[in-house]
Amino acid sequence: MKKSRLLSLLLTLLLALSLVSPFALAAGESSGSDILDSMVVDAKAAVLVDPDTDEILYELNAHEKMYPASITKVMTCMLTLEAVDAGKLTLEQTVTAGPAIHTGIGDNASTADIKEGEEIRIIDLLYAALLPSANEACNVMAEAVSGDVASFVELMNQRAAELGMTGTHFANTHGYHDDNHYTTAYDVYLMSKEAMKHETFRTIVASKSYIMPATNLHPEEREIRTTNALISNFRYLGYLYSYATGIKTGSTPEAGYCLAASATKEDRNLISVVMGCEREEGATGSAGYTYFSESSRLLDWGFKNFSRQVMLDATKRDIPEVEVTLGKDTNYVTLAPQGEISALLPNDVSTEDLEYNYTLNAQSVEAPVEQGQQLGTISVSFNDQTYGTLPLVASMSVERDPWLYRLDRLEKFFGQLWVKVLLVVILVAVAFLVVRRLLFGSRRGRYGSHSGGGRRSRYTGSRRHR
Repeated sequence: MKKSRLLSLLLTLLLALSLVSPFALAAGESSGSDILDSMVVDAKAAVLVDPDTDEILYELNAHEKMYPASITKVMTCMLTLEAVDAGKLTLEQTVTAGPAIHTGIGDNASTADIKEGEEIRIIDLLYAALLPSANEACNVMAEAVSGDVASFVELMNQRAAELGMTGTHFANTHGYHDDNHYTTAYDVYLMSKEAMKHETFRTIVASKSYIMPATNLHPEEREIRTTNALISNFRYLGYLYSYATGIKTGSTPEAGYCLAASATKEDRNLISVVMGCEREEGATGSAGYTYFSESSRLLDWGFKNFSRQVMLDATKRDIPEVEVTLGKDTNYVTLAPQGEISALLPNDVSTEDLEYNYTLNAQSVEAPVEQGQQLGTISVSFNDQTYGTLPLVASMSVERDPWLYRLDRLEKFFGQLWVKVLLVVILVAVAFLVVRRLLFGSRRGRYGSHSGGGRRSRYTGSRRHR
């Protein structure tokens, strides 16, 4: 009895395991790449993107609302450079800092000590905003571009919408905290990518320091230095990243520590964004600034573990054939993709991890078929992301068989409804005539023989007597 109960218990356990295991496997399913599963970034939000293709290599809460702090200055400086490109300003143009210089700026804000009434060039304002993160420089540029700060902030939001920054709203020019001033990690990427198209912007954000010339209120030159420890170790030691090319730091108590960073290695460019980082507890000196260490780690991970791979080209063979009707010597044609789709993918991704979807114009095609004729499309995806679609074209020509073609035309002609109706009408008419001939033709023949003979039998041929 005990053995029977034990066996029953074991069978029940095995049954339960058989039911549970598929769900367990589904929950622990691999994304097709151990590389993707291995990366964890110590930030509230992060994104790593190839700006040349907009391919996202890593994302963490990339579309969630975050406070940008001084990364805001990327937009302010970009709009100023766009005004320069439009001929509204020049880099060497001198402007005067007006009364609105301190608009929206609280205590302990970063500054380059630009004073009201100071006459300063646009290029110096750009360096002041992007290197030491001078808040007042942003307000001076705003007035130079739009006439007043409020109008410039409207322009910032307008430009953000044009760039597709759907999770962003700007309330000031510099990023000093405001509850209504927010963005997302992905939106910061979009803004940074656009700003990096300007050569002057790239030069500034890659600079360690800059000498601002003397002005009417600063008789001596002043040296300003970048806050980006990936570029310079002036402020914090131990974070230099040899491939770094920018871009901008930002920090407030509400935003935490944020960094939009760019890097170039060989012929590859990457942009990373980390937001809401915290300094390691108990850290002193230069230690514990995770927004620098996490950024360089994320960039290194992207360079090391991703490579450009061909996902689809004409060498792909396992593609459905298309039936060919009326063909000479063959009744099918093989297909091949026309073109090539390549992408930055984890190095451990294989063709088995890729998914291909076919769409045929029709299940069959009538000859003649020309080599290169498009007969469908094929798309390729990885990890639920579609990377592109190519035409599917005939890999060979198929001639039309003239006899099959004539027979087909005859078949199609006689298969038409009106032809069928006409044939039925003709057949009915013919049948009617035949029946009529058989019936009425025979009666006329018999009647004519009888009546004619009777009349001839009664005629005597005699003349009438006078």
